[in-house]
Amino acid sequence: MTPPIHAPMTSFAVCGDDLMVGGVTLAQLAVRVGRTPFYAYDRAALSARVEALRTRLPAAISLHYAIKANPMPALVCHMARLVDGLDVASGQELRVALDAGMDAAEISFAGPAKTATELAQAVAAGILLNCESMREIELLAQIGHELGLRPRVALRVNPDFELKSSGMKMGGGPKQFGIDAELTPQALARVRELDLGFEGFHIFSGSQNLRPQAIIEAQQKAYALAHKLAVESDVDISVLNLGGGLGIPYFPGEQSLDLAPVGENLAELVERARQDMPRARLVIELGRYLVGESGIYVCRVIDRKVSRGQVFLVTDGGLHHHLSASGNFGQVIRKNYPAAIGNRMQSDQREIASVVGPLCTPLDLLADRMELPCARAGDLVVIFQSGAYGASASPQGFLSHPAVVEVLV
Repeated sequence: MTPPIHAPMTSFAVCGDDLMVGGVTLAQLAVRVGRTPFYAYDRAALSARVEALRTRLPAAISLHYAIKANPMPALVCHMARLVDGLDVASGQELRVALDAGMDAAEISFAGPAKTATELAQAVAAGILLNCESMREIELLAQIGHELGLRPRVALRVNPDFELKSSGMKMGGGPKQFGIDAELTPQALARVRELDLGFEGFHIFSGSQNLRPQAIIEAQQKAYALAHKLAVESDVDISVLNLGGGLGIPYFPGEQSLDLAPVGENLAELVERARQDMPRARLVIELGRYLVGESGIYVCRVIDRKVSRGQVFLVTDGGLHHHLSASGNFGQVIRKNYPAAIGNRMQSDQREIASVVGPLCTPLDLLADRMELPCARAGDLVVIFQSGAYGASASPQGFLSHPAVVEVLV
């Protein structure tokens, strides 16, 4: 039986033996960057992803980029010109979003442990705060009074359902995220008592899903929950953030998400909202889906070793730069990200090899017994699907190797 293979990697062109990034060969880019390892993000691929998504979404849907997926300032500046809003999860991300030139009115802030300083920063900036607890509601009233400003708030609701088959479940059951749906009316009453600027709801039930029907079901349930809460508490909604959940293919056997039914469902929800909540703007908040396939991680083969018949390509990169690809960022059973030898893309001399890094741990594994072009010292290993949760989600201080470089090409 033939083992399943990775979905085709189509975001990057190939010219001869060379992978191309932003119209530049990988070998030339490596010289330009000055050293390996590095992450490279392709501007054209980022723009094309947003454009393709727009063709599938109804025009009335607001598209937000969740900076936590990739907070590189140059990339955020590029994305800010393509999307309708930015979502942040820390004070530092808020500064990046504001520096990117996004209108403060279109920036929102979510996260379960916002400090008083971060809340004050957000109120002073005039952005929308997704409140996740009664503590935040009380603090915001105090901060608003001290600053002479009326905080803009939405309630992040922990629903009584989850996004089925999602990579990470962000709602349903006991969660540190948001206010439980059954406690939301009490929170809404307190928001009204404190005269905070209530605008709507944020309902994020899960992420990294490749099943259209599961995404559709979660969006429909989120809409129904928001409408029910609005009616029962007699509040007017101007924004409803339905979260994200759209996934990308990482592992053998996975295929790209079919967007058509998701877009059709959102169009139906837009029409329902015109009747049920005529002032409400529907938002989807995406991170990985917008940037994940537009980035690669590049490291250089330092040594080629054969141990008891197994080939090891020992590189200058590893889990300290790319924890996700090593399998140590949420994988239950380790699977390989798609990988290549970026300067031998067309080579027909192939072998089974493992790509490992410089760290003194067997966990430092970027590819486990993959079929790759035969490589030697000096060649460039490429890990695809690396535009999201890469550098910023990795323990770069581990064993004190140099930090990874990031470039937008």
